[in-house]
Amino acid sequence: MSGSVDVKQHYSKKKSSQKQRSHYESISHHSSRSCVSQHSYAAHKSSHAITTTGVQQSFVQLEKGSEFIPSKLLPPRVKKYLAMDPDTNELIGYVVPVFRTSHEFSRGLVEVQEEVKEEGVGQVAMRNLFSRATSSMETSSMETSSMEMVTVEKKSRKKNIRESAERMQLSKKIEERVELRKKQNSDNLTHPPEFIVRPRGQTVWEGKTVKLHCTVAGWPKPRVAWYKNNVLIDAKTHPDKYTVESNYNMHSLEIKNCDFLDTAQYRASSLNIKGERSCIATVVIKSRKSLEGVESPCCPATHGVTFHADIIESFEVAFGREGETLSLGCTVIVYPTIKRYQPDVVWYRDGVALSESKWVHSHWSGDKATLTLVHLNKEDEGLYTLRVNTKSGFQTHSAYVFVRDEEVELEGVPVAPLDVLCHDANKDYVVVTWKQPAVEGESPILGYLIDRCEVGQHHWAQCNETPVKYARFPVTGLIEGKTYTFRVRAINRAGVSRPSRASDPVTAIDPHDRARHRGPSAPFTGMIKFTEEDATVGVVPGEPTDLVVTEATKSYVVLAWTPPTQRGHEGVMYIVEKCIAGTDCWQRANTGIPVKSPRFALFDLAEGNTYSFRVRCFNSAGVSESSAPTAPITVGDMLDLPAAPGPAVATRNTDTSVVVSWGASKDVKHLVGYYIDHSVVGSNVWTPCNNKPVKETRFVCHGLTTGDLCVFRVKAVNAAGYSATSVESEAVVVKAAIAVSDVPIGVHLVEAARDYMVVGWKEPIVTGGADIRGYFVDYRTVKAGFIGQWRELNHKALTTTSYKAENLKENYFYQFQVRAVNMVGISEASLPSMALECKEYTLAKPGVPRCLHVLEVRNTSVVLLWEPPTFDGRSPVNGYYVDLKEAAPGEDWKGANNKATKLKYMKVNGLIAGRSYVFRVRAQNLAGVGEPSTVLGPVLALTMPGTHEIVLDVDDDGVISMIFECSKMAEGSKFVWSKNYKAMTDTSRLTIVTEGTIFNEPSLEDLGIFSCEVTNTDGVSASYNLTEAVIPFKTEMAMDLLEKGRVRFWTQVEKFTSDCKVEYVFNDVIVENGKKYTMNFDKNTGIIEMFMDSLMVTDEGTFTFNLIDGKAKGSTSLVLIGEVTQSVFLPGPHFVDYLDFEVTPECNVLLKATVRFYNRTSSCLFFGLQLCRKDAGMYEVKLKDDRGKDISLFNLTDAGTETLLSWFYCIQLIYYGSTAPLLWFHCVLELLSSSNDSSDRISYSDRVNEPTEKDKGKYTINISDGKDGVKRVCDLSGQGRICAHTHTHTHIKVFLLASYRARVVGGLPDVVTIQEGKSLNLTGNVWGDPTPEVSWLKNDKELVSDERYALKFENGKFASITIASVTPTDSGKYALLVKNKYGTEAGEFTVSV
Repeated sequence: MSGSVDVKQHYSKKKSSQKQRSHYESISHHSSRSCVSQHSYAAHKSSHAITTTGVQQSFVQLEKGSEFIPSKLLPPRVKKYLAMDPDTNELIGYVVPVFRTSHEFSRGLVEVQEEVKEEGVGQVAMRNLFSRATSSMETSSMETSSMEMVTVEKKSRKKNIRESAERMQLSKKIEERVELRKKQNSDNLTHPPEFIVRPRGQTVWEGKTVKLHCTVAGWPKPRVAWYKNNVLIDAKTHPDKYTVESNYNMHSLEIKNCDFLDTAQYRASSLNIKGERSCIATVVIKSRKSLEGVESPCCPATHGVTFHADIIESFEVAFGREGETLSLGCTVIVYPTIKRYQPDVVWYRDGVALSESKWVHSHWSGDKATLTLVHLNKEDEGLYTLRVNTKSGFQTHSAYVFVRDEEVELEGVPVAPLDVLCHDANKDYVVVTWKQPAVEGESPILGYLIDRCEVGQHHWAQCNETPVKYARFPVTGLIEGKTYTFRVRAINRAGVSRPSRASDPVTAIDPHDRARHRGPSAPFTGMIKFTEEDATVGVVPGEPTDLVVTEATKSYVVLAWTPPTQRGHEGVMYIVEKCIAGTDCWQRANTGIPVKSPRFALFDLAEGNTYSFRVRCFNSAGVSESSAPTAPITVGDMLDLPAAPGPAVATRNTDTSVVVSWGASKDVKHLVGYYIDHSVVGSNVWTPCNNKPVKETRFVCHGLTTGDLCVFRVKAVNAAGYSATSVESEAVVVKAAIAVSDVPIGVHLVEAARDYMVVGWKEPIVTGGADIRGYFVDYRTVKAGFIGQWRELNHKALTTTSYKAENLKENYFYQFQVRAVNMVGISEASLPSMALECKEYTLAKPGVPRCLHVLEVRNTSVVLLWEPPTFDGRSPVNGYYVDLKEAAPGEDWKGANNKATKLKYMKVNGLIAGRSYVFRVRAQNLAGVGEPSTVLGPVLALTMPGTHEIVLDVDDDGVISMIFECSKMAEGSKFVWSKNYKAMTDTSRLTIVTEGTIFNEPSLEDLGIFSCEVTNTDGVSASYNLTEAVIPFKTEMAMDLLEKGRVRFWTQVEKFTSDCKVEYVFNDVIVENGKKYTMNFDKNTGIIEMFMDSLMVTDEGTFTFNLIDGKAKGSTSLVLIGEVTQSVFLPGPHFVDYLDFEVTPECNVLLKATVRFYNRTSSCLFFGLQLCRKDAGMYEVKLKDDRGKDISLFNLTDAGTETLLSWFYCIQLIYYGSTAPLLWFHCVLELLSSSNDSSDRISYSDRVNEPTEKDKGKYTINISDGKDGVKRVCDLSGQGRICAHTHTHTHIKVFLLASYRARVVGGLPDVVTIQEGKSLNLTGNVWGDPTPEVSWLKNDKELVSDERYALKFENGKFASITIASVTPTDSGKYALLVKNKYGTEAGEFTVSV
């Protein structure tokens, strides 16, 4: 038999009396608040003393004229607060201790600030005291009877449970009464905040989490804020760093992942209408690095510093495909720069902070934030936001990432579902949900297949035999304690889709068991309970409760219930029964395996039938009673398909995007989102704009083709399926919307006098898609550093790009700004001009050039244009100088031209792709060079994607035209053609069409640079230099020697018509087909040929082919004059190179001559393996045929042998950086230096560095094999003339074994082009003995191996460099530099990102 024992202990009456008296005395300072006089308090003490000493006073009159109540009927708590007159035994007052009750009750009394009717203190006390008199009678009598004794009472378990329930019900009533009193309480109890529990300072290690707590009381309820070094902490700005909580007057601040910067004084400030209170706690963060000698200041250096963060080089809208890897990056500048301070960088997707996972990796390098999405999936689609948090604020940048479906393996099958999630996991049951894909395939989706896989294994098991169409499925039959992942596949008539991304792992465990084992303990009630639990054997469980149907579809019905309270410690299982409505026949539903969790899914129910369900539970002791049956449920889908969205409305946005909006679906339940499709008019092919449903009713569709005419439609989706599509939108052209134009540029002074100034400007580069209708000019005065207010000069829009500002004051300075206006509105103001003085120009040197701008920006060049200065000075401007430099700190200006150019444009070459440059121009006259112009730039040297060049074309009629294509046309864009970068005013010789220029009568007057600029674009432009050869040739004229001395002159034309004619000219005389010349023009291949049987000396001169093709002309020539072509006129075979020798690396001697025989060239070779004295003599080679003969001799007599041996054993003196041939020696070397009649032995590898006077002399080398030898002398007494070559360097080295020099022998390309975000790895093969030293250079600056650059040198042969996730800043000129004691070499290559 189980039971319980209650033990109650109390102090004696004497101690209780002393405790009560001390309590009243301790709160005497609150007497003014309770409005109880000292007399009442004394009366109370006396009455209390009389009562406690046993004076016979058995009745109390509560109010005058009222009945006397026996005092024993009043609870002791009431008697404690009655102030009685000891003489008349009448109630004369009440004692109200303000904080007598618990803190929770006191807070409840004062929390409500509603205005209520004010009552006297006596009425308040009366109501509060006697409202619970009846409920406390029994408790008071129990306390009185057990004042000095211990009561032991045994209770059964059932009685104990019943009493617990009664106590809970009583507590609920008390809470309701407390809430009622809150509304009835007045403001007379308000008081300022008071810290009951103060935050405590802490010292922790770096990387830990700190939590500060405090408890604050006060009325009205105070607000608490946290400060760090007197700076307000905004937890919303730093959600990953701080967490602030406030519950039941308990406040906390959590600091996560602490570091040095978190060392500070933290202040909790509480405030209400009565005042403010603060409490400070010091937090010290200790670093383990400080133990290693690294300085770790306890006070951060960021106190009082205001930080500014700017996001530059931000990522744009990105597109990826499933399975690919995508990187997003931004360059972040935080200033001022403080050591060890880094901003908080957080990435978000659709407003949810991203954390590190197997799919998401983020990196912060100090100035670059990168997010890498590994193996993209449709779940990764969304709006990505980079948020950079500093202590002074934050900056954000957002862009959308689209993920396109992977190509399907079988045509017509649906694409994979997405967002597979697990819910309501139990012991053997889990609910799997997913989202339908955007593309169903060639036929509607018939259903979905769910697969599961146990974590740690690779086998996927199908969970459902029949496909389910509802995007929610309960999976049963799981093993308790096992962890699973799930995936989903879609199926239609064409086949099965690829599986979705696997869900997060979920463990099969009963959440109710977890809650029962880990639930919170009951609060201490002042009573110690000893409970003897019932035996677990033999306890029949109670019936389940709260049985409901949570889901009902055509395929299944899901039941849920609450486990029984009475079940002991033994586990229970469940029996589910069903009954057809209208009958009383209950059938067991789970006939196979008992149910372990309070969830169950019933399949194979007849659609349309109505059922009721009930549940029993059982264990080893028996079966419980059945639960209350559910209401009748008809088998069918409880969730309907969503209604079709409202009509789609499409509006233009950019050149590649359109904004689509629509009306929300009406009366839709559990909406998942919307899918948007688009189709090019006439194609009848619908393409999804998003692969992840969106819940908003507005979406920007990116990735469209400029100029396409598209229509859009929308469909809604929920778990039941897809809705019908909306009404299609009206067709809209994909191009940029009309907007306000950019600001005018280049505001400058054109003319100035004593009382007026003429200012000019250039129209905006981007007009906003509409024509500029006019301009407004503003001006302001600048005097002694004070700047006045802007004032309008014209109230009516100007149609010109200049304006005359009149009625100005002489010697005053003015600034001007201009605004442009189009059909949309007025643009922002341009940049103010420099302060211009209103006076006549009298300087000798010219003014500054103006209106600098660039065209034709390419990887290595840019065309810079400018306007002449407003004032020429005392003499006209006769030239200009162009300066440029890289847009980087520390770079110096350098001139682009050494000689002044008279043109007002220049093509600047030699730029490096991917670098930014700034430009300026200076004008020159006879007085000198004037001041430089305003700096233009920075300009990025980079050829934009889709850039085209001007093409010269000749049609079939011989009409010459230049064509320029532009793929970035916007509304209002126009082609503006110019010649030599001047607007073409005389168009009589040309016909200008939309995309080209046609020459009417081509002549020499048409030669020049023709350029075309497209307005309302980002500087799209190109040029073509039209030279005299207007008909393009694939190859210039060439000559071939054929057999028997025949000669062929030929060329090939690139483009021509059938009417093209050729004139064959020799020395300005037209020759015709005849005995000496044979002509041929193959119009299929464009090859023009002229043959001659032989060439004589009289044939020296110029051969020319003149082409006439309608209005087009062209010519090409070949000159045969001088000694260079003399060999061509030799009648027979002859020597091209006469007989000479060559020493091979194997020490063999080759005698070689080069001869020409007909059109072929060959070599005659004689060689001896071991050259000796007996080989001496004269060697002769003869050539002879019927056309002539030629002879070549080589002297190998005594003198000739000495020459050969001298060459064979020679040494070569070269300079650093040169290359020496490989020489082989099998002998002893000895090098002697003879200077000032002294002989010293020196090493063969010695060098003469920076020679001085003492190094002059003769250097001798003796080469001997023990029997014979040779001596060679090098004279370094004079100017150092070596090997008949003179060099300006002073470093000379003797190389005997040049092959030992350090070299880069291969492996490196000349140019590397790589996509941004990819990793670059290059390996170079090096050689040298001894092993060379290896270093890498970027733009002539040495690189150091770090987390950005990984530099390796392995096995003394392979040098590699790896750059992770390249960016445009990695573009540049790189070099692999190898060096040893024999020399240095660099392998250079260019990287373009």
